[in-house]
Amino acid sequence: MPNFIYTAMDANGKEQKGKKEAANEEEVSIFLKNQGLFPTSIKNAEKTVQKVAATVQKDKKNAKDKKKGGGLNMNISLGPTVIKAKDLTILTRQMAILLNAGLPLIRSLKTLSRQAKNPVVKSILEETATSVESGSTFSEALAQHPKSFDKLYLNMVRAGEAAGKLELILDRLAVFREKAAKIQGKVKSAMVYPCIVMSIAIVITSGLMIFIVPKFEKTFTELLEGAPLPALTQFVMGISKVMIGNAAYIVPGIIVAVIVFRMVLKVPALRFYIDWVKYNLPLFGPIISRSAISKFARTLGTLMGSGVPILNALNIVKETAGNEVVSQAVQKVYDAVKEGEGVAGPLQLTKIFPEMVISMIEVGEETGKLPEMLDKIADTYDEEVDNAVSALTSMIEPVMMVGLAVVVGGIVIALFMPMITIIEKLGGG
Repeated sequence: MPNFIYTAMDANGKEQKGKKEAANEEEVSIFLKNQGLFPTSIKNAEKTVQKVAATVQKDKKNAKDKKKGGGLNMNISLGPTVIKAKDLTILTRQMAILLNAGLPLIRSLKTLSRQAKNPVVKSILEETATSVESGSTFSEALAQHPKSFDKLYLNMVRAGEAAGKLELILDRLAVFREKAAKIQGKVKSAMVYPCIVMSIAIVITSGLMIFIVPKFEKTFTELLEGAPLPALTQFVMGISKVMIGNAAYIVPGIIVAVIVFRMVLKVPALRFYIDWVKYNLPLFGPIISRSAISKFARTLGTLMGSGVPILNALNIVKETAGNEVVSQAVQKVYDAVKEGEGVAGPLQLTKIFPEMVISMIEVGEETGKLPEMLDKIADTYDEEVDNAVSALTSMIEPVMMVGLAVVVGGIVIALFMPMITIIEKLGGG
């Protein structure tokens, strides 16, 4: 039987290397797991020697070619280098399945790399596998791609490596990302629908005002021979003239407004007030606040349950909150915990979390099951967001339709009222 050279990590995160005679890599992986070790690399000893020899020959050949070519060596890399959120979630789930099945880390990376259809995913997996083969840990290899793997991802992987339970952590990370994507999709759907209806209403109204109303105005002027128009008709005609006179400034004005708004969002103080307004909006506020609480609880619970220290976890939650109001509240909790306090008390002082959340966190601290309690809070608020989105959608649909009907109907009535006078005049003639 062939000999295999392995690298593994124990429960304390220390690296161990050795050699094992076995039929295949899977047998070595099972042997290491039975010993309480997590395999990061398993290589066939004979193939490794052959590979090293081939690499040496290749390097010699490249050196000769470089001398012949005058030392010209250009390596241009174009295209995106970021893994999309959806692809990263699928990739994390696949990694967890392969590692749980007993495949070594490097072989899992290479397997996923061969199967990847997305060139960005394929490239990053290949680079990660190469880094791990050269002696880097999985978290160190992932850290070379900060745009694809954020601090939350890296810290959880690092905790999984230290505990020797990388497959369990990746599985938990995949669940976290799937649930976060689900709740984010529901919030977006609640926001997108009104925006689409409003956009359609604006386009229809603008078309009527710019192209249809002016034609009626000429007709009324000719047929009514100077007779006064109804007040509603005059009002609509006035708005039409304003829109036509300023049409050249509308589109540039919208673009400038968007640019200014994006610049404002980069100022922390102003971003806080904008998020505070969104947090307290009459219709959308409850959805935004509940989704923010759910994200806070889910992120903190997942990190703590994965073995990340509380201070590190709070710091990551602050950076990934996506809401400046929550972010500043978490900063206050971080400062208090750093001084030796618990989480529930400082969280209550922020006054942005409901009493139920505070009570559940307090119970979690007292029983030593804070991560589990945070997960329950997240599940509860995910369900509340789902219900709130459904209620908002069912309520806002008829309201938007009635609003659109009133605007368009008002324009039609304003144009129809002078027509009555014209018809009466023609009939009398």
